[in-house]
Amino acid sequence: MLKEVKVPLLPESIADATLVNWHKKPGDSVQRDENLVDLETDKVVLEVPAPVAGVLQEILKADGSTVNSGELLALIEEGAVASETVGSEAENSAPEQAGEQVGPEQPKKSAHKLSPSVRRLLEEHDIAAGEIAGSGRDGRISKADVMKYVENRPAPAAEQPAAVSATVVPGGSRQDRRVPMTRLRSRIADRMVEAQNTAAMLTSFNEVDLSAVVELRKKYRGNFEKQYGVRLGFMSFFAKASVEALRKFPSVNASVEGSDIIYHDYYDIGVAVSTDRGLMVPILRDVDSLSYAGIEKAIAGFAGRAKDGSITLEELTGGTFTITNGGVFGSLMSTPILNMPQSAILGMHAIKERPVVVDGEIVVRPMMYIALTYDHRIIDGREAVQFLVSIKETLEDPARLMLQI
Repeated sequence: MLKEVKVPLLPESIADATLVNWHKKPGDSVQRDENLVDLETDKVVLEVPAPVAGVLQEILKADGSTVNSGELLALIEEGAVASETVGSEAENSAPEQAGEQVGPEQPKKSAHKLSPSVRRLLEEHDIAAGEIAGSGRDGRISKADVMKYVENRPAPAAEQPAAVSATVVPGGSRQDRRVPMTRLRSRIADRMVEAQNTAAMLTSFNEVDLSAVVELRKKYRGNFEKQYGVRLGFMSFFAKASVEALRKFPSVNASVEGSDIIYHDYYDIGVAVSTDRGLMVPILRDVDSLSYAGIEKAIAGFAGRAKDGSITLEELTGGTFTITNGGVFGSLMSTPILNMPQSAILGMHAIKERPVVVDGEIVVRPMMYIALTYDHRIIDGREAVQFLVSIKETLEDPARLMLQI
């Protein structure tokens, strides 16, 4: 019996998807739930599993095709067994006849054990999965494993520099490379232009003395990590401080829809995560009800899934406010751009020890510049400035978080 393989139902916010690559070809055996093909959307890479075990009979959409929800991708003959060829039998028996030892790196890794990002990396460098010994659980190959292999692999003779070359140009290569944007990068570009063309964006700045937060982390970091299994970072403090400020200034937690202002009585905060494919903003739901440990665990989970391509569309959808931390890359000050249709975004930056005046004396304190980019259509400058002051006061006196003042 033939079984259809279709594009899974895409959310309303996703118009279509691009077929990245097939992991099987017609005539190959497939196992139930084994990943057959990767589909790239504006936000994530989706894996399409085999609905049944059998043989892949026909592929109806080629790599690079644009597909829509429910569209037919392939046909599987349920319960069928792939025919064996003499060549494959000889290949399978060759190691035994020659007396070779099959080491742990020789068996081919199952396609469903490779994340989409790892598959793309293997294809980019023309590497077979069986060449790499995975360091992950059950031998799973990670991106770090692939990059380590690439770094240590000797260059092919054709790529090694010749002793004398008449084509060498002083100053290096002047070639141009044209590479199509990925769906995610293209969508990011569209959203950035949309934000610039739609919102009346302004940015206000302030600086925060993080001495109290640094001291708290230093004092309780060990016990926190031991009890909850996750490190105590700065983001949980900023997320909690943001909730208190959003309570005081509802317009910062609002969005514009046509001629209406939508005020959100909940606090779903997006946390910007950088990946090889581009910037993603997974959403922390109901941050006001989350503990510090809950926030840190969620962020750690987001970061891992975003990088290996397993984050879900639901985790990237929605959000009423966003926090981005350019400080992890060394940024001292920047003007973040709105994550539409949200009306504001908070930018964190690098912590630097600087001389400041406290009670008439010059002291050295760990200082951070913070920035709030906001939509001036619905947020006045006064509200933006006071919002940042609220963040500053809360972080400089963390007891305010407990008392919500």
